[in-house]
Amino acid sequence: MSEVAVAAASTPPVGKPRRVLLIVLFSLITFGIYGLVWIYKTFEEMKRYSGKGVGGWIAVLLDLVIGFVLPYLMSSEVGKLYQQDGREAPVTGYTGLWYIPGFLIIVGPLVWLCKTQWALNSFWESKGAPAL
Repeated sequence: MSEVAVAAASTPPVGKPRRVLLIVLFSLITFGIYGLVWIYKTFEEMKRYSGKGVGGWIAVLLDLVIGFVLPYLMSSEVGKLYQQDGREAPVTGYTGLWYIPGFLIIVGPLVWLCKTQWALNSFWESKGAPAL
């Protein structure tokens, strides 16, 4: 096996960058169903890449049962991807505070989504995913 083939085989699959506006629009149009799909895909991609984290189905279950923990968990897992890569994390579990209690200022959840998804997009792009 060549060195390139060995490197490709040992490189974990990167996730797909996603547009925040489309996440919001699709979630509104589908009455939140796309939000669950987004949660599943995002957590599954992070677990496949790092080998750590809750994964897609557990994240969806957590969202359905105790949804208030998900913003903290997602931002934390995105931050851990950066830390595992030896870089400073642009988001942490504390970023979830934009969502809860940030919903009291109405735009809080949108700020959380932007900060978290943009950080994840940047991470995937730094690992070779096509830029948006």
